[in-house]
Amino acid sequence: MKIALIGSDGQLGTDIYSYFKSMGADITGLTIDDINVCNGPLCVSVLTGLKPDLVINTAAFNLVDRCESEPIKAFEVNAAGVKNVAEACREIDAAMMHFSTDYVFGAYLRNTPYTEDDCPAPISAYGISKLAGEYMLSYMLSRYYIIRVSGLYGHAGSMDKGYNFVELMLELAERQKEIKVVNDQTLTPTSSKDVAQKLYELIQTGKYGLYHMTNTGSCTWHEFTGQIFKIAGINTKLMPTDSRSFGSAAKRPSYSVLDNKNLRQAGLEDMRNWKEALTQYLEERSILKKSNSAGR
Repeated sequence: MKIALIGSDGQLGTDIYSYFKSMGADITGLTIDDINVCNGPLCVSVLTGLKPDLVINTAAFNLVDRCESEPIKAFEVNAAGVKNVAEACREIDAAMMHFSTDYVFGAYLRNTPYTEDDCPAPISAYGISKLAGEYMLSYMLSRYYIIRVSGLYGHAGSMDKGYNFVELMLELAERQKEIKVVNDQTLTPTSSKDVAQKLYELIQTGKYGLYHMTNTGSCTWHEFTGQIFKIAGINTKLMPTDSRSFGSAAKRPSYSVLDNKNLRQAGLEDMRNWKEALTQYLEERSILKKSNSAGR
């Protein structure tokens, strides 16, 4: 199978490219310099030249708060961009994989994990734009994977944000004696490395459709930060706060834990617990820092 990966230098794309290559996959990485999902003719031109069997699209406008003030840009990338890639896939008869978010939920109060059968109800411009992308893809193609992830973090960081949550907390701990983190948003932090591995397994099944793909377990952002500090041996004072006091422009779901039901039905095992994944991430981070220091 020949694969084209859009956003191969992003947080998730970097891990997908690296893992798929290690497994011997025939994968071509594409960056913003190669393809822009907002440019329909360019998508058709680039992908027609490559003629992949599967296009993996990781491009996204995922600055949640900025989506409130820049909804047009959010829809250009997260919805119209999906349409452009899907049209190119239809032109070359390729399947497509696209990534969505736990933020397509949130309007309903609950405390049990969402399955793929639950009705989405986003409460932010970001969530609405991502759900629009889901609908666009499922409307245009019959062979597609829609992958919903949650609290994603990886060593490459986020292309838009320039960091991930783990790195941000570690950086703040170095500069501040006290940190406040919201304790009223429950989710499942997920390693992009783990997602890359599970994606590879899923593709081997050839079972298209909508999938939730997160590590198991759940926590609040405050609890997540506490675990980061515990593993890293950091003594910075950590204080809980609520979303209203934090004052973000966009609303976040109070509970957005995802149940990977469809993965299990496809015959795949659940992903490991988020604490185990975080521990490995921080261990690898320590090794990378030592390696970089030795190379100077």
